[in-house]
Amino acid sequence: MKQSNLRKLVLTNLLLIATSIFIILIWIYYQPQLLTTKIGIILTIIAMVIFLFAYNKSYSLFKSHMNSQSNSDYLKDLLAIKAKQNFMEKTMLNLYFILLSLGIGLYMYEYTSRMKPFWGIVTYGITFIWILINWFYLRPKQIKKQKTKLDAIISKFETVNDQLNA
Repeated sequence: MKQSNLRKLVLTNLLLIATSIFIILIWIYYQPQLLTTKIGIILTIIAMVIFLFAYNKSYSLFKSHMNSQSNSDYLKDLLAIKAKQNFMEKTMLNLYFILLSLGIGLYMYEYTSRMKPFWGIVTYGITFIWILINWFYLRPKQIKKQKTKLDAIISKFETVNDQLNA
């Protein structure tokens, strides 16, 4: 579990940092004219930075686990990880999605305003549908998958802990 979480952390960091750099390069190369576009870019990058900060901070719980810990200490660590994961899923992921959605919406305004109204509506519609799919389908599915995995481990350690205390 620890190795896969480390890999996931590194991959998430690399992808979000690369995406932020790419967005900054777009800003530099295309020189957006409207303030809404610049605010959109800034909100998008802020969303990624906030998420990375919280995500990296939560990894410290995984890192602090020592192999020589007792089962009850390890169980306490797992419960702390579960609480931190719950905070990440509810507060930080919601903040990330809200800021990212606002940023994308504001960023797109300058370019969709140059389109015919029909294509502007289609562009915003497709983007809005993709955000809804992420918010109501992919995000809950990922959250459920992580909770199931962590709950299974906690359940096993609770069983072992109960057997040792009996």
